[in-house]
Amino acid sequence: GDTAGCTFCHTSPEERCSTCHQRHQFNPAVARKSEQCKTCHWGKDHRDWEAYDISIHGTVYQVNKWDPTQFDMSKKFADADYVGPTCQYCHLRGGHHNVQRLSTVYTSMGMSNADRGAPLWREKRDTWVSVCDDCHSPRFARENLQAMDEACKDAGLKYTETFKVAENLMLDGMGEPMPKDLAPDWSGQH
Repeated sequence: GDTAGCTFCHTSPEERCSTCHQRHQFNPAVARKSEQCKTCHWGKDHRDWEAYDISIHGTVYQVNKWDPTQFDMSKKFADADYVGPTCQYCHLRGGHHNVQRLSTVYTSMGMSNADRGAPLWREKRDTWVSVCDDCHSPRFARENLQAMDEACKDAGLKYTETFKVAENLMLDGMGEPMPKDLAPDWSGQH
């Protein structure tokens, strides 16, 4: 199942026009809709669609996507005045076709404390801010980036703490999470 899920998108060149434009309906207006990205970018290994869909940007899109005064997909991105960003509005900024060029994926921006100051990551992080400041202030984007950094730092500390608890349980001989003699019966009682 996992392999079949991967091969659906990864067996042929990913830069084909029909990946985004649909072979049977080659229409730029269709390719500008966030659902086009959902074809490949969803599921347990690519949670991009789910992350976008539940974000404030995705919610604005879902609520307003049928209103052409809010999302006029017939206009080029340079002429568009959307009420909120689609996937394409940020990732294909300027109307180019290289999704990787302006990658706004947080995990590719040097999440570790050691990486954050490196020139490579600084450039990527500045690019991320420049994408956000199309609609938000640079301060807003930088504050959100800092908040994500802090969340990753906190998560790393919690992970380390949790791993230490599990390691201590193993050392104390309590490594089996549910020994048969302590397993609850159908009612939840021991």
